Amino acid sequence: MTSFTFLHVEYLLQAAVWTVVLSLVAFVFGGVAGFVIALWRVSPNKTLRAIASWYIQIVQGIPLLVILFVAYFGLAIAGFKLSPLVAAGISFAVYCAAFLGEIWRGCIEAVPKTQWEASECLGFNRFEQLHKVILPQAFKIAIPPTVGFMVQIVKNTSLASVIGFVDLSRAGQIINNSTFQPFTVFGCVALIYFCLCYPLSALSKHFERKLNVSNR
Repeated sequence: MTSFTFLHVEYLLQAAVWTVVLSLVAFVFGGVAGFVIALWRVSPNKTLRAIASWYIQIVQGIPLLVILFVAYFGLAIAGFKLSPLVAAGISFAVYCAAFLGEIWRGCIEAVPKTQWEASECLGFNRFEQLHKVILPQAFKIAIPPTVGFMVQIVKNTSLASVIGFVDLSRAGQIINNSTFQPFTVFGCVALIYFCLCYPLSALSKHFERKLNVSNR
């Protein structure tokens, strides 16, 4: 048994960096796909609406842990050997796309119908309606729930440890196995998670208050 030292803290901080990297990968790629899904969900095309709806229902109905297993172990059996980071990134992007797509769909539909009608009276086509009128208003509405969802993504990255990805939680397990000081080790892990998540939570509440004030 070894004592808990500053080197262990440094190792936890390095793992926290990878937690942030995975969170960013998930949000960037999941956000791009989620934006497309949100547009499909409000599309006048029934086929696109159906595809987006089925995607959301399927992904939201499957635990993230199962998606991770399929991406890492399932694709390996099929001949596609992925690194833990790539498999985790794909899994989280797929997961984020479904939830962000539904969040942003709700924000787009939250824009008053009169805004659609007014832009149509101005002779705007569908693209111009979204680009010039609807999306700027939906963006403001979407900020609080989007930032709040990012907090959940940061915390959910701990699940990636099951496929060998060394994130903050996994690093804590590794250190605890050698030091046998769970309160100290996981206390530090919890503190680092708090430092990562609290600014996002505070930012979400700030935007929510600001949005409520602006709507009065």
